[in-house]
Amino acid sequence: MTAQAKKPTNPKVGAEVAQTGAKAPFPFRTGISLFLLAGNFLIAAIYFHLVNF
Repeated sequence: MTAQAKKPTNPKVGAEVAQTGAKAPFPFRTGISLFLLAGNFLIAAIYFHLVNF
């Protein structure tokens, strides 16, 4: 017995974002993540004495 793959009933499932013209998912979460990443780089720069306050 072999399993047969079924096509999704929703035509949007598996569609590429570039082809649908949709926006990037989770813009708020992405922004917060980039803000926290920048903070981490600032803390690392202070720790390694690249930035002195």
